[in-house]
Amino acid sequence: MGESAWLIIVAILGVVALLFLVMRTKLQAFLALILISFIVGLAVGMTPEEIIATFETGMGETVAFIAIVIGLGAMFGEVLKVSGGAERLALTMINKFGEKRSSWALGIAGLIISIPIFLDVALVILMPILYTLANKTKKSLLFFGVPLLAGLLVAHGMIPPTPGPIAASSILGADLGWVILFGILVGVPAMILAGPVYGNFISKKIHVPVPEEMNQQAAALADLEEQADAKEQKELPSFISVISIIMLPLILMLLNTLAPFILEEGSVLRNILVFIGHPYAALTITTLLTFYIFGTKRGYSRDEIQQITTKSLEPAGIIILITGAGGIFGEMLVASGVGDVMANAMEQVNLPVVVFAFLTAALLRLAVGSVTVAMVTSSSIVAPILSTMSISDPMMAVLVITIASGAVIAPHVSDSGFWMVNRYFGMSVGDTLKSWTVLATIISFVGFGLTLILSLFLM
Repeated sequence: MGESAWLIIVAILGVVALLFLVMRTKLQAFLALILISFIVGLAVGMTPEEIIATFETGMGETVAFIAIVIGLGAMFGEVLKVSGGAERLALTMINKFGEKRSSWALGIAGLIISIPIFLDVALVILMPILYTLANKTKKSLLFFGVPLLAGLLVAHGMIPPTPGPIAASSILGADLGWVILFGILVGVPAMILAGPVYGNFISKKIHVPVPEEMNQQAAALADLEEQADAKEQKELPSFISVISIIMLPLILMLLNTLAPFILEEGSVLRNILVFIGHPYAALTITTLLTFYIFGTKRGYSRDEIQQITTKSLEPAGIIILITGAGGIFGEMLVASGVGDVMANAMEQVNLPVVVFAFLTAALLRLAVGSVTVAMVTSSSIVAPILSTMSISDPMMAVLVITIASGAVIAPHVSDSGFWMVNRYFGMSVGDTLKSWTVLATIISFVGFGLTLILSLFLM
């Protein structure tokens, strides 16, 4: 093994070790990625001017796309949350499926809700519904919670416009329409096995009652349902309006991807679909409709809508910075020639890029805890390798889902979500590992297995 190969191994181990040692927040992850990018540049002998130029290129090319997409997605998700859209979708799904199949309803509801709304926020919103169901049926809270968590995690990791898939798609240059398509194809089976199926199994092994301190939330939800017509309460939006606004950007982006295959080049309809299906246009249309349907029509003033959307950009801002830092790191690997060394090393050991992408994402997830950070960093490591290969658009999207699969594996004590689940479910650390950690690992391996199969047909 040559000196350059050793250098790349040290660089990869260095970023993992650095993130593991210093990262406790997303801000620290941003600073860690910036620092390791400097280290890589200096280690290969780049001049300060070359390092700065690489930083500008990496940050500019990455943020130019994701800043608009993540910003718009955050705004329409926040308005939907404030209007009660998440509660309406979950309650309607449960009513339609019936109490006996409520676990399936919650899995599907989680899958849909977490597309526009951040996972932790969606969980906080929907926990009172779980408490009410558990109290009413006397079943383990895990019977309802595991399917919901599975749906939330699948959408959070695999289906744009959530930040992780958006960031990974931007760094790898993947088409969002293909990412959405494969995210759904891979995510739904993963949600079923990790959600209703595993939830039914583990709830019989571990009985988790509603924590005493949380019963007040369940009572509050019951009062909300009983007093829905009270003057001080705003009626929840309709199910049709909620599901339509969530699916609208996904459908538009899918049409953008499929239009070249089903319509003749130069046709008016094809040009229209390509335009409105671009992520910028699709999310702008969706956001404006959300402001009107779930804001203005429901009595919110312009100032109130502005306050809501401004608040939504706080968590979006740090995610944009982290993604930009990931773009810098990836560009540094390309500019330094390390990406070529990695590609040659993979060829020598005959390691498929799908396996490398999964293992890299899984290693980073175990080290840093955050799904989004793991996806951004692993995409930055994989991207220089892909630049030396001929990869089709569908296969590039499959690699995004592969990275997502690795990035959701085995959440443990370094993951903030682990402690959120632990607290809201009132479980011990051991029971949290048996439920939350295992369901996430099921999603990870099912996702990896399916993407590996897809890669056999697309490579």
